[in-house]
Amino acid sequence: MTTGWPVRLSHDEITLRPLSTSDAGAWRQVRRNNADWLRPWDATVPPGVEPHVTSFRSLVRQLERAARRGEAMPFAVEVDGRFAGQVTVSNIVRGSAQFASMGYWLDRQVAGRSVMPRAVAMVADHCFFVAELHRIEIAIRPENTNSLRVVEKLGLREVGFAPRYLHIDGAWRDHRIYAVTVEECPGGLLRRLLDR
Repeated sequence: MTTGWPVRLSHDEITLRPLSTSDAGAWRQVRRNNADWLRPWDATVPPGVEPHVTSFRSLVRQLERAARRGEAMPFAVEVDGRFAGQVTVSNIVRGSAQFASMGYWLDRQVAGRSVMPRAVAMVADHCFFVAELHRIEIAIRPENTNSLRVVEKLGLREVGFAPRYLHIDGAWRDHRIYAVTVEECPGGLLRRLLDR
């Protein structure tokens, strides 16, 4: 078994690489430019819970520690060499599960160019064929049509509904759960996407 991290993945104009503290300026600018667009889908801390991430630097350090333990893969998404978002593999469980969760967000300026479906497919392929995971799960709010379009383009199965699953935009929100296993994409998700 290999952790498959750190790694750099590329396809056409898209590059995926480890998120770094040096991304701080670009990350803040993209988040600021997209604040209204991303707010309805952003994780928040429930009332009464002390946030353990207080800055971008602490977020990256926390993700780096999780990556060193083999529990996460935090990717920065670059489009044409410019920072444009994130794909984060988290909650990696080994043993009999070989499972992980995936989340993502993207700069609205590059939305609609199939960037995120390709990025998610590249990361999933890496998880399956290099990191040797068996199953990837993605949880999406039912109202998030952009994220739903990503899993639809990739042909992921909806496997469940989770009421009040995550604290998002200030409240506990329902999520639709999508999953894919390595057996479902023997040639890889990117190949399946490009062949459609």
